[in-house]
Amino acid sequence: MKVIMWTTLVLAASTSLAMAAGDAAAGKAGYDKACKTCHGVAGVANPAIAKMMKVEMKDLSSADVQKMSDGDIKTVITDGKGKMKPIKTVTGKELDDVVAYVRTLKK
Repeated sequence: MKVIMWTTLVLAASTSLAMAAGDAAAGKAGYDKACKTCHGVAGVANPAIAKMMKVEMKDLSSADVQKMSDGDIKTVITDGKGKMKPIKTVTGKELDDVVAYVRTLKK
């Protein structure tokens, strides 16, 4: 009985996590709309924007960014960081999708 309950709990948790994961293909559209201008097509910062803002933008494909948790990436998107302003237009499922797309940029 305990084994069956544990298995059911693990399956339910796995299903819940899978449902929460974003869709990278859908996330590309959100990324293109809200992120690409500054972070470039492949996640490499737009040098003109970085120079204008006098900042060093992280390469989204770098190990530093890719080792961040999904929650941390979401926080940067929704709250901003440094001179990066919060992106108010990316919320809900689209936020999960954009994070999933950023994961595809990994080197």
